[in-house]
Amino acid sequence: MTEQYNQRITGIGSALVEGGMTLVEAADIDNILSKTDEEPVVVPGGAACNTIIGVGRLGGTARFIGRRGEDNFGILFEDALRSARVEPKLTLSPSPTGSVISVVTPDAQRSMFTFLGASTEMDPARITPGLFADTAISVIEGYLLFHPELMITSVQAAKEAGSMIALDLASFEVVNACRGILKDVIRNYVDILIANEDEAAAYTGHTDETKAIAELSRDVTYAVLKLGKRGSCVSFNGATTRIDPVFGSSAVDTTGAGDLWAAGFLFGIANGFSIEKSGALASACGYEVCQVVGAHIPKRGWQRIRDLI
Repeated sequence: MTEQYNQRITGIGSALVEGGMTLVEAADIDNILSKTDEEPVVVPGGAACNTIIGVGRLGGTARFIGRRGEDNFGILFEDALRSARVEPKLTLSPSPTGSVISVVTPDAQRSMFTFLGASTEMDPARITPGLFADTAISVIEGYLLFHPELMITSVQAAKEAGSMIALDLASFEVVNACRGILKDVIRNYVDILIANEDEAAAYTGHTDETKAIAELSRDVTYAVLKLGKRGSCVSFNGATTRIDPVFGSSAVDTTGAGDLWAAGFLFGIANGFSIEKSGALASACGYEVCQVVGAHIPKRGWQRIRDLI
């Protein structure tokens, strides 16, 4: 694989049910914040962003494609990408930078309220193969399915550049809302399909692990079924490998757990590591991010993870 592909990983991205995601307007964000006395912690985020920052922190070569507002949040976002060794490819908008409120309940589950902001203005005509130059794996978040033209343009451009496509299904709501285009995108473009149990059940109709991973792997090279505390399963070349979780302290917050799991796994695959080693890195990333509030692993956590490489 490393003979065929550069090691760069490129990402592109754009809840009333616990663990889910609800689209809201800017005024809703302000209303939610007004109901708490706690000072919110502001960090860069978004599914693809979390994954790509994780790749950068692991020492990988990474790039992020997106659109931000000319505001403080936008500046913070771009600066955070650079500090994580991620090359930003961001167009500017007069609209506000997109934002998300992640509400964490006592059982460590997170529910997201998302204002897409400037990200909805990404112009498909500006997504060209050149943006994916020298890319081993392009990480496409499932939320992009809400913008079908942008999704199709993105996967076509990445494929034309010679990149593998990794799609994280993102949310069971995404699967249920976008089932038609989702199956076509997976069949025609996706090489690596990543899903948790809820997303896999929504996509395959199976809650049984064996049946779910078999269905997920039908049209792709790698299929990943994340099982939370029980680890994960990876299907490759007709064989399924069980990946153990990292055991230790109880989770504080599951925000970003799947995104950082993907960072470890995709970093390993891009660098030619075995399924087992890539999975071990993924489990370590997922564990470490659950030990803190938010989707950003502290330096000591990253050092423990890098010691596994």
